[in-house]
Amino acid sequence: MRLSEAWLKSWVDIDLTTDELVQRLTMAGLEVDEVSPVAHDFDGIVVAEVISVQPHPNADKLRLCEVNDGSGDTVQVVCGAANVGAGIKVPFARLGACIGEDFKIKKTKLRGVESHGMLCSAHELGLSEDNSGLMLLPQEYEVGLSLRDLLQLNDCSIEIDLTPNRGDCLSVAGIAREVGVLTGKALKAHPQPKVQQTHQQVYDILVHNAAACPVYLGRVLKGVNARAQSPLWLQERLRRSGLRSVSAVVDATNYVLLELGQPTHAFDLNKLQGAICVRQANAGEQIELLNGDEVTLDDDSLVIADESGPVALAGIMGGLATAVDDDTTDLFLESAHFDPVAIAGRARRYGLHTDSSHRFERGVDPNLPQLALDRLTELIIDMAGGEPGPVSVMEDPQLVNQKKSIQLRQGRIARVLGMGLSDKEVVEILSGLGMVLEALDGGWKVTPPSARFDINLEEDLIEELARIKGYDLVPTRMPLLTGQIKPHALVQDELTQLKTKLIQNGYFEAITYSFISPSLAEKFFPELALLAVENPISLDMSVMRPSLLPGLVSTLTYNLARQVNRLKVFESGLKFLPQGSELQQRHCLAGLLYGSVVPEQWGQEARVTDFFDLKGDLELLLSGYEQPLTCSPVEASYLHPGQSGQLKLGGEQVGVLGALHPELAEQLGIPQPVWLFELELDALPELPVVRFETISKFPEIRRDIAVIVADAVSSFDILQTIDAQRPELLGEVRIFDVYRGKGIDFGKKSVALGLTFRATSRTLTDEEVEQAVNQITTQLNRHLGAILRE
Repeated sequence: MRLSEAWLKSWVDIDLTTDELVQRLTMAGLEVDEVSPVAHDFDGIVVAEVISVQPHPNADKLRLCEVNDGSGDTVQVVCGAANVGAGIKVPFARLGACIGEDFKIKKTKLRGVESHGMLCSAHELGLSEDNSGLMLLPQEYEVGLSLRDLLQLNDCSIEIDLTPNRGDCLSVAGIAREVGVLTGKALKAHPQPKVQQTHQQVYDILVHNAAACPVYLGRVLKGVNARAQSPLWLQERLRRSGLRSVSAVVDATNYVLLELGQPTHAFDLNKLQGAICVRQANAGEQIELLNGDEVTLDDDSLVIADESGPVALAGIMGGLATAVDDDTTDLFLESAHFDPVAIAGRARRYGLHTDSSHRFERGVDPNLPQLALDRLTELIIDMAGGEPGPVSVMEDPQLVNQKKSIQLRQGRIARVLGMGLSDKEVVEILSGLGMVLEALDGGWKVTPPSARFDINLEEDLIEELARIKGYDLVPTRMPLLTGQIKPHALVQDELTQLKTKLIQNGYFEAITYSFISPSLAEKFFPELALLAVENPISLDMSVMRPSLLPGLVSTLTYNLARQVNRLKVFESGLKFLPQGSELQQRHCLAGLLYGSVVPEQWGQEARVTDFFDLKGDLELLLSGYEQPLTCSPVEASYLHPGQSGQLKLGGEQVGVLGALHPELAEQLGIPQPVWLFELELDALPELPVVRFETISKFPEIRRDIAVIVADAVSSFDILQTIDAQRPELLGEVRIFDVYRGKGIDFGKKSVALGLTFRATSRTLTDEEVEQAVNQITTQLNRHLGAILRE
């Protein structure tokens, strides 16, 4: 919400500086994002009248102007603006005037003719982006008056970042009410708009969905001059609120929107065909909107229609077919209340976000339409003329959001806030916010105003008291707790252990959205039915992720675009898999490995990560489990068919690992292999309790052997065979070499094993070690056909 400080002061007396006002608003939960001046820094600019205009003797595009600046004598000025003419009033920079920090007006010669000042455009003064000509001022402005004082340009534009629950503050009136309570000032009296109807013509209105539109008001306004322009004061208020002036009719609807917070709309009456009807759209109906977009409607969208079809997307934007143009003479003015549920998400679905939808989605006071319609009518008549008719009202009071009373206990205030407020303070604060209080024994019965959709509980009222009183005044007190020693599990939280291992191994934790782009999800899982989000933030975040991996790959592409060429990241979270009519949510831990094994350096040659780097990281990650880790082939559309696998612990599947499919990597613009893994945490077995083992003080003995086995025998098969009847003295087994070639038969390979033996109570003898080695070679021969290599 953007508004000017001067406009705010027209509603409530403010005796604070701008900085103090910003501080008070921010501390009250209305966070101020930006404060900016409404015009460039200038002085010496006055209202002047052009008396006469003559051609320049030495330049076709320049004119010699005689200007009355109110000083008593006319001033000669050379001007090149296309719209300069005798009789107009414009801003005039006298000699010595300053515009900005380094531009001072001096007497100068332009093509041989002296110029004693400068006629100014709005762009040069920082009042507009339009630089096409001079800024034309109203004829009633007195010559010689300071433009800065006349237009109140010593003003600031304040932009407030409102939370979604404070739709009541999306207007000058709403912000003024807050400031009045914060400063203890009463709102200034604003006369109610007076509209005297001059004819009896009405337009038929039908409401087919009263639950979505419980209040709809309309009025016929005849004989309007649609070409009329808004007065400068109104244009300035719109500009300082971030809106540009269009025409008197459009400006009036925007002004009412900003002033009161109620969206309104003006239809060209002569373009409507038949009665106005508020109804649900028919699936597939189309409408061309005011911005030129043509949208195809869903059947859960609310529309304003006539006999020809939809003429407006209710609460969002009007249609082009019934738009007001320069030839419009008769208007049908609309002011309605739409239920937030009927409007929420519809604008985003069609790629729109308008001031109207922004307000209706958050909730607009259902009692505002009548006041807003009268104010709109009054403004249009003042600026463009017209003859108003009676107001047509379609209202269902039973469906209008009626606020229920809430009991507020005085004792509860002190208990929640840690400090007490006097009865007088409570009444002043809540009454100032528009609430109605009825005294009860030990508290009040409070009825919130109809504009406050966010107040439904006693705690909401207490929050309002703390907000207005000042959060910084709430005392800090430590709660009194009774000490109690609770049992502590010997096994640390499993996920915490896994995360700690990954971080110690150089991985960084990432947090990505649970919803992703449908196109990205389809690239990873073309065979899956994706779960769509009903009201997505954007089209790129409109389906729930069936895996954590697309989000991590998106993180990689984001980093690659910023010249980060080495990445190790992981994420834990839920993935969402539709199972028929039900949704299955699985808790997963996923990771991504990309780039060189070690950071760029001089001491070690660069090497790109491969499958075994990823597999090694996972072996380290899952090393705390007693069950053996195995890897077998897996089919996954997003993984490389020859460089991927299915992870199992003790024969139970717990996840997948592998390289991103080359075709998918190419589509995403990733030049090197991407290594991925995803574990399902619920499938992991329980972590065993870590137990201390005495370190032997006696020397270890190592024996290296090499066995010849068939190529099909895996290293896991060898280790599992040894573990099946593991000698008591055997400590560690390491495979340190695999050889194929000369001296080894085709289809065979030589596997070198390092066997470490130890005992905790004595020094081992060679005979004990040899016996254990023989036991191992016998096992390998019996189960795998292994032959000891000489």
